[in-house]
Amino acid sequence: MTIYDFSANSIGGKPIDFDQYKGKVLIIANTASKCGFTPQYEDLQKLYEHYKEDGLEILGFPCNQFEGQEPGANEEVQAFCSMNYGVSFQLFEKIDVRDEKAHPLFKYLIEQAPFKGFDLDHPIGKILQSLLQEKHPKFLIDDSIKWNFTKFLVDKEGHIFRYEPTTSPLDMEEDIKRLLYTV
Repeated sequence: MTIYDFSANSIGGKPIDFDQYKGKVLIIANTASKCGFTPQYEDLQKLYEHYKEDGLEILGFPCNQFEGQEPGANEEVQAFCSMNYGVSFQLFEKIDVRDEKAHPLFKYLIEQAPFKGFDLDHPIGKILQSLLQEKHPKFLIDDSIKWNFTKFLVDKEGHIFRYEPTTSPLDMEEDIKRLLYTV
């Protein structure tokens, strides 16, 4: 099994096979419209505009599993992302990214790139860790997705690297360039 064996429905309901992404660099992120990390849409869009011609694809998966921060229907999510952040990268239908109902893609991603902890030197890392310990201690037990805007960077061969929500998309840029331009 590889990343290219998966498929998911676009936010408009059209099935998309991931084999079309072979040979590209991907960012796969679970997203939400009402989260403190929602402004990351802006930086994801900047990266997409800058590197899409070189083979970067960004795949956004709205999810409502974290404090109900993505309550809208798919059409509302699409409109929000377009109007507020000019998102033109591929968005998918709302899905679950953790627990028993998690989309198989996200089960695969966490198997390939386990949770290594939050950067507790990052002020938001400390806040997120405390929030989860207080309100959702079970979230911290395994390798599952911990919060919105967990990002997975996938190289051209399908190798997967994980970035927690506190990592800004722009902080991934050097890694993206390395994966795009190294033969």
